[in-house]
Amino acid sequence: MATLTNLLHRGAVLGLLAATTMAAAPRDEASQDFTTLFDGSDADHWINNSNGEPIASSVVQEDGLNPHGAGAYVVLYKEPVKDFVLDFEYKLSPGCNSGVFLRVGNPKDPVMTGLEVAIDDTEGTGFHDSGAFYDLVRPEANAQKPAGEWNHMTITARGPIVTVELNGERVSTIDQSRFATPGKRPDGSDHKFRDVAVADLIQEGYFGFQDHGQDCWYRNVRLKKLDQ
Repeated sequence: MATLTNLLHRGAVLGLLAATTMAAAPRDEASQDFTTLFDGSDADHWINNSNGEPIASSVVQEDGLNPHGAGAYVVLYKEPVKDFVLDFEYKLSPGCNSGVFLRVGNPKDPVMTGLEVAIDDTEGTGFHDSGAFYDLVRPEANAQKPAGEWNHMTITARGPIVTVELNGERVSTIDQSRFATPGKRPDGSDHKFRDVAVADLIQEGYFGFQDHGQDCWYRNVRLKKLDQ
Protein backbone atom coordinates (compact mmCIF):
# COMPACT_ATOMS: atom_id res chain seq x y z
CA MET A 1 0.00 0.00 0.00
CA ALA A 2 1.42 3.38 -0.99
CA THR A 3 2.30 5.65 1.90
CA LEU A 4 1.24 9.29 2.06
CA THR A 5 4.86 10.32 1.50
CA ASN A 6 5.10 8.21 -1.66
CA LEU A 7 1.84 9.60 -3.00
CA LEU A 8 2.96 13.16 -2.37
CA HIS A 9 6.31 12.45 -4.06
CA ARG A 10 4.59 10.85 -7.06
CA GLY A 11 2.23 13.81 -7.37
CA ALA A 12 5.13 16.24 -7.29
CA VAL A 13 6.95 14.33 -10.02
CA LEU A 14 3.86 14.17 -12.22
CA GLY A 15 3.25 17.88 -11.69
CA LEU A 16 6.82 18.67 -12.67
CA LEU A 17 6.55 16.53 -15.80
CA ALA A 18 3.27 18.19 -16.77
CA ALA A 19 4.74 21.65 -16.30
CA THR A 20 7.80 20.73 -18.34
CA THR A 21 5.65 19.33 -21.13
CA MET A 22 3.50 22.46 -21.20
CA ALA A 23 6.56 24.68 -21.33
CA ALA A 24 8.09 22.67 -24.15
CA ALA A 25 4.91 22.43 -26.23
CA PRO A 26 4.64 25.09 -28.92
CA ARG A 27 2.01 27.73 -28.28
CA ASP A 28 -0.14 28.74 -31.21
CA GLU A 29 -1.44 31.99 -29.72
CA ALA A 30 0.18 33.96 -32.57
CA SER A 31 -2.15 32.22 -35.05
CA GLN A 32 -5.34 33.23 -33.30
CA ASP A 33 -7.63 35.64 -35.12
CA PHE A 34 -5.56 35.58 -38.33
CA THR A 35 -7.22 35.10 -41.69
CA THR A 36 -5.23 33.41 -44.45
CA LEU A 37 -5.28 35.58 -47.58
CA PHE A 38 -3.00 33.44 -49.71
CA ASP A 39 -2.32 29.75 -49.07
CA GLY A 40 -0.83 28.89 -52.45
CA SER A 41 -4.02 27.64 -54.10
CA ASP A 42 -5.62 30.68 -55.72
CA ALA A 43 -5.57 34.49 -56.00
CA ASP A 44 -9.21 35.06 -55.05
CA HIS A 45 -8.44 37.82 -52.52
CA TRP A 46 -6.26 39.90 -54.85
CA ILE A 47 -6.90 42.62 -57.44
CA ASN A 48 -5.02 44.68 -60.04
CA ASN A 49 -4.32 48.14 -58.63
CA SER A 50 -4.71 49.83 -62.02
CA ASN A 51 -8.27 48.70 -62.77
CA GLY A 52 -9.62 46.92 -59.68
CA GLU A 53 -10.15 43.71 -61.63
CA PRO A 54 -9.31 40.24 -60.20
CA ILE A 55 -5.64 39.50 -60.67
CA ALA A 56 -4.56 36.98 -63.28
CA SER A 57 -4.22 33.40 -62.08
CA SER A 58 -0.66 33.39 -63.44
CA VAL A 59 0.48 35.05 -60.20
CA VAL A 60 -0.05 31.73 -58.42
CA GLN A 61 3.16 29.80 -58.92
CA GLU A 62 4.81 26.83 -57.28
CA ASP A 63 6.73 28.99 -54.80
CA GLY A 64 3.92 31.40 -54.03
CA LEU A 65 2.23 34.58 -55.24
CA ASN A 66 4.53 36.32 -57.75
CA PRO A 67 3.44 39.87 -58.68
CA HIS A 68 5.94 40.05 -61.56
CA GLY A 69 4.17 39.85 -64.91
CA ALA A 70 0.71 40.19 -63.37
CA GLY A 71 -0.04 43.33 -65.34
CA ALA A 72 -0.29 45.39 -62.17
CA TYR A 73 2.22 47.67 -60.47
CA VAL A 74 0.84 46.41 -57.15
CA VAL A 75 -1.16 43.26 -56.51
CA LEU A 76 -3.60 44.52 -53.87
CA TYR A 77 -5.70 42.79 -51.24
CA LYS A 78 -9.25 43.50 -52.35
CA GLU A 79 -10.47 45.24 -49.17
CA PRO A 80 -9.13 48.32 -47.36
CA VAL A 81 -8.04 47.80 -43.77
CA LYS A 82 -7.16 50.14 -40.92
CA ASP A 83 -5.23 48.77 -37.94
CA PHE A 84 -3.80 45.31 -38.58
CA VAL A 85 -1.02 42.76 -38.34
CA LEU A 86 0.17 41.49 -41.73
CA ASP A 87 2.30 38.35 -41.57
CA PHE A 88 3.93 36.61 -44.55
CA GLU A 89 7.01 34.96 -46.00
CA TYR A 90 8.86 36.15 -49.10
CA LYS A 91 11.71 35.07 -51.35
CA LEU A 92 13.62 37.26 -53.83
CA SER A 93 15.32 36.46 -57.08
CA PRO A 94 18.84 37.93 -57.48
CA GLY A 95 18.73 41.69 -57.93
CA CYS A 96 15.02 41.87 -57.17
CA ASN A 97 13.30 45.12 -56.24
CA SER A 98 9.87 44.77 -54.65
CA GLY A 99 7.95 46.20 -51.73
CA VAL A 100 4.83 46.07 -49.60
CA PHE A 101 2.46 49.00 -49.98
CA LEU A 102 0.33 49.86 -46.95
CA ARG A 103 -2.84 51.91 -46.41
CA VAL A 104 -3.02 53.00 -50.04
CA GLY A 105 -5.70 55.65 -50.45
CA ASN A 106 -5.84 55.67 -54.25
CA PRO A 107 -5.09 52.27 -55.80
CA LYS A 108 -4.15 53.94 -59.09
CA ASP A 109 -1.49 56.02 -57.29
CA PRO A 110 -0.03 53.78 -54.57
CA VAL A 111 3.35 55.54 -54.61
CA MET A 112 1.99 58.87 -53.37
CA THR A 113 -1.06 57.78 -51.36
CA GLY A 114 0.39 55.02 -49.18
CA LEU A 115 3.47 53.87 -47.32
CA GLU A 116 5.90 51.35 -48.79
CA VAL A 117 8.05 48.89 -46.88
CA ALA A 118 11.04 48.25 -49.12
CA ILE A 119 11.94 44.67 -50.05
CA ASP A 120 15.06 44.54 -52.17
CA ASP A 121 18.04 42.26 -52.79
CA THR A 122 20.39 44.55 -50.86
CA GLU A 123 22.55 44.39 -47.75
CA GLY A 124 22.45 48.01 -46.61
CA THR A 125 20.42 50.06 -44.13
CA GLY A 126 19.48 53.04 -46.27
CA PHE A 127 16.13 54.58 -47.05
CA HIS A 128 15.60 52.13 -49.94
CA ASP A 129 16.93 48.92 -48.37
CA SER A 130 14.86 46.01 -47.08
CA GLY A 131 12.82 46.87 -44.03
CA ALA A 132 12.91 50.63 -44.66
CA PHE A 133 9.80 52.74 -44.92
CA TYR A 134 10.73 53.78 -48.42
CA ASP A 135 12.38 57.22 -48.46
CA LEU A 136 11.11 57.96 -44.94
CA VAL A 137 12.76 55.77 -42.28
CA ARG A 138 15.92 53.71 -42.50
CA PRO A 139 15.95 50.21 -40.99
CA GLU A 140 18.07 49.80 -37.89
CA ALA A 141 19.45 46.56 -39.33
CA ASN A 142 19.21 44.55 -42.52
CA ALA A 143 18.04 41.18 -41.25
CA GLN A 144 17.20 39.80 -44.68
CA LYS A 145 18.53 36.46 -45.92
CA PRO A 146 20.25 36.13 -49.31
CA ALA A 147 18.24 35.91 -52.53
CA GLY A 148 16.70 32.48 -52.97
CA GLU A 149 16.04 31.99 -49.25
CA TRP A 150 12.72 32.51 -47.48
CA ASN A 151 12.24 35.46 -45.14
CA HIS A 152 9.51 36.10 -42.59
CA MET A 153 8.08 39.62 -42.20
CA THR A 154 5.45 40.95 -39.82
CA ILE A 155 4.04 44.46 -40.23
CA THR A 156 1.91 45.93 -37.45
CA ALA A 157 -0.10 49.12 -38.00
CA ARG A 158 -1.98 50.79 -35.19
CA GLY A 159 -2.91 54.43 -35.64
CA PRO A 160 0.09 56.44 -36.85
CA ILE A 161 2.58 53.84 -35.57
CA VAL A 162 3.70 51.13 -38.01
CA THR A 163 6.45 48.61 -37.21
CA VAL A 164 8.33 46.04 -39.27
CA GLU A 165 9.81 42.80 -37.97
CA LEU A 166 12.07 40.86 -40.31
CA ASN A 167 13.15 37.31 -39.46
CA GLY A 168 12.27 37.85 -35.81
CA GLU A 169 14.03 41.21 -35.42
CA ARG A 170 12.27 44.56 -35.21
CA VAL A 171 14.04 46.60 -37.86
CA SER A 172 12.01 49.79 -38.33
CA THR A 173 9.23 51.91 -36.90
CA ILE A 174 7.48 54.98 -38.28
CA ASP A 175 5.33 57.43 -36.37
CA GLN A 176 3.44 59.18 -39.15
CA SER A 177 2.35 61.98 -36.81
CA ARG A 178 5.95 63.23 -36.67
CA PHE A 179 6.02 63.81 -40.44
CA ALA A 180 3.93 66.95 -40.27
CA THR A 181 5.58 68.96 -43.07
CA PRO A 182 5.27 68.01 -46.75
CA GLY A 183 8.56 66.76 -48.17
CA LYS A 184 10.36 66.80 -44.84
CA ARG A 185 11.42 64.16 -42.36
CA PRO A 186 11.34 65.07 -38.65
CA ASP A 187 15.05 65.98 -38.84
CA GLY A 188 14.39 68.44 -41.68
CA SER A 189 15.86 66.35 -44.49
CA ASP A 190 13.93 65.88 -47.73
CA HIS A 191 11.76 62.93 -48.79
CA LYS A 192 9.60 62.09 -51.80
CA PHE A 193 6.17 63.19 -50.49
CA ARG A 194 6.68 66.82 -51.49
CA ASP A 195 3.01 67.72 -51.88
CA VAL A 196 1.51 66.08 -48.81
CA ALA A 197 2.44 65.63 -45.18
CA VAL A 198 2.83 61.94 -44.34
CA ALA A 199 0.94 62.71 -41.14
CA ASP A 200 -2.08 63.55 -43.30
CA LEU A 201 -2.11 60.30 -45.31
CA ILE A 202 -5.17 58.23 -44.54
CA GLN A 203 -4.74 55.43 -42.04
CA GLU A 204 -7.18 53.08 -43.72
CA GLY A 205 -6.49 51.75 -47.18
CA TYR A 206 -5.30 48.91 -49.37
CA PHE A 207 -2.12 46.88 -49.05
CA GLY A 208 -0.30 44.71 -51.55
CA PHE A 209 2.89 43.51 -53.17
CA GLN A 210 4.82 45.43 -55.81
CA ASP A 211 6.06 44.31 -59.21
CA HIS A 212 9.18 46.32 -59.99
CA GLY A 213 10.48 44.13 -62.79
CA GLN A 214 11.86 40.99 -61.17
CA ASP A 215 10.52 37.72 -59.81
CA CYS A 216 9.69 37.48 -56.13
CA TRP A 217 7.34 35.21 -54.25
CA TYR A 218 5.05 35.66 -51.27
CA ARG A 219 3.44 32.83 -49.33
CA ASN A 220 1.53 32.12 -46.11
CA VAL A 221 0.03 35.61 -46.24
CA ARG A 222 -2.12 36.18 -43.15
CA LEU A 223 -3.98 39.19 -41.78
CA LYS A 224 -5.27 40.01 -38.32
CA LYS A 225 -7.50 43.06 -38.01
CA LEU A 226 -6.96 44.87 -34.74
CA ASP A 227 -9.72 46.38 -32.64
CA GLN A 228 -10.71 49.73 -34.04
